Amino acid sequence: MENFNLVDSFSEFQEFKNIDRTTMMRILEDVFRSMLIKKYKTDENIDVNLNVDKGDFEIYKNRIVVEDGEVEDPNLQIAYSDAIKIEPDFEIGEEVSEPVRIDSFGRRDILTIRQELSSKIQEYEKNNIYKKYIDRVGEVITGEVYQVWKREILVLDNEGIELTLPRQEQIPDDFYHKGDTIRAVVARVELRNNMPIIVLSRTSPVFLERLLEAEVPEIYDGLITIRKIVRIPGKRAKIAVESYDERIDPVGACVGMKGSRIHVIVRELRSENIDVINYTNNQSLYITRALSPAKITSITLHEETKKADVYMQPDQVLNAIGKSGYNIKLASKLTGWNIDIYRDTDSDIDDVELDEFSDEIDQWVIDVLKGIGCDTARDVLSISFEDLVKRTDLEEETIKEVIKVLKAEFEK
Repeated sequence: MENFNLVDSFSEFQEFKNIDRTTMMRILEDVFRSMLIKKYKTDENIDVNLNVDKGDFEIYKNRIVVEDGEVEDPNLQIAYSDAIKIEPDFEIGEEVSEPVRIDSFGRRDILTIRQELSSKIQEYEKNNIYKKYIDRVGEVITGEVYQVWKREILVLDNEGIELTLPRQEQIPDDFYHKGDTIRAVVARVELRNNMPIIVLSRTSPVFLERLLEAEVPEIYDGLITIRKIVRIPGKRAKIAVESYDERIDPVGACVGMKGSRIHVIVRELRSENIDVINYTNNQSLYITRALSPAKITSITLHEETKKADVYMQPDQVLNAIGKSGYNIKLASKLTGWNIDIYRDTDSDIDDVELDEFSDEIDQWVIDVLKGIGCDTARDVLSISFEDLVKRTDLEEETIKEVIKVLKAEFEK
């Protein structure tokens, strides 16, 4: 049989970049076997020989030699007189192998083969892309901007796979030209009309989380845990971090020496203002930290409604709310509390730090009070006697003495 190179014969299919020659040949075999079954009703007596390296593809049909006039199925049997024309030494009962030439297929068969081959290769590529990227959801990828449209950007990865960055997944100040390099996180993989659509995002909190992991080795190594991230993309973000190793300052590690680590991320996010705070189970202290840089006078928590009434001096209210309300909005999302700000106009004097009472209150008692988020006298007095006993586990007499000392300060 004269060999024919099907890979070259179907050269138009070589444009599929994400399919190797071995897979291509296997698909070719499946397509031809399907056509052979249609032509001969079976492929059980047909051998398909592949040479992956050369791209050779040979087909042989095997038939048993029978007496003249006893041929029942010409696809499975051959008359003796016809067999000896192929090879004079054939005898009854032997198997004759004959090459099946591609030109034995009709023009319509060849067209069908091409159509099925194209369909199977495209299906393989779609499945391959889907499987590849469904496992990469949440991973940051770097691609090249290929096309910029009003509603989305088309990005190509290093294998030429098309990825989509919708407008709503872009930071407001993002602006790209064709050929620019872009970084984004794989947000999701969708199937539209059986086509895999890989959607990227630069606004997702996961993108910021992955950037932190890349810049802060302590996070990547698990020494620091990111408890929660909330963002208003391109404007402001708050991150709660925690470390179980007392030797590690989680906030300092994330910010880096002179802000070196966090500045890299801020530049990537178009100058997004990032606040990193220490996570704590003490909800009052957590809210206080989340509202930074505002200084708080006192907090009243309503557990049943998850509402927090926060009191502060009038000059601190704007700091708590922040530009366009970003600070208080993100603080509420970060802590999970609905925060209401109140101007503390009832106090005639400024608050007093608890450490100022070290002459009258034992330092260990002050440390316990600070451990529940009470850094000032008003912080303590804003909590009911019963709650102080419950939250500090101090003796009732000790709590009464503390309250007496603190009240006396404001009565002076």
